[in-house]
Amino acid sequence: MKKTITWISICSVVLSAGCAALCRVWRIDAAYALAVTFGTIAYHFLMRLAVGFGFNRAMNNRAELSKKWFQCGKRELALYRRLKIRRWKNRLPTYDSDQFDPAAHSWDEIAQAMCQAELVHEVIVVLSFVPVFFSGRFGALPVFVITSVLAAAFDLLFVMIQRYNRSRVVRLIRRKKSV
Repeated sequence: MKKTITWISICSVVLSAGCAALCRVWRIDAAYALAVTFGTIAYHFLMRLAVGFGFNRAMNNRAELSKKWFQCGKRELALYRRLKIRRWKNRLPTYDSDQFDPAAHSWDEIAQAMCQAELVHEVIVVLSFVPVFFSGRFGALPVFVITSVLAAAFDLLFVMIQRYNRSRVVRLIRRKKSV
């Protein structure tokens, strides 16, 4: 998944720049729309890489599991059961599945990596709306709003998966400690 995201980021930057050049040189209207589209795609992917990199540098998969922010309440877990996360959580991609491998890491380390992944996706949800503020310059407000909402909703799925899985991992850790 790392290579795919990096490849999409690079391609979208190159395509955006190329379309912007076509628009500027030959005044092709479609090139302008494509430049804005590829630029928005580039933003979403590069922002995700930057946020993940920043959190990895700052936290290095270390988090305090007992902090209130990382606790799941009964209502939240009931919501996750109603949404049937268990059925679809494995169908979504994982950026770096090695971080969540029990053969390579302890359950405590995995739970801390889950905390960091949750924070990354929560920040991405907020930053997904930044392109909306540029709609005044580029026009097409509805397009920017729709893409931002869809991008944020996609990352909320990952937040829910991290919280759902972490609550199960924390229960496993507690059981192992009590034995």
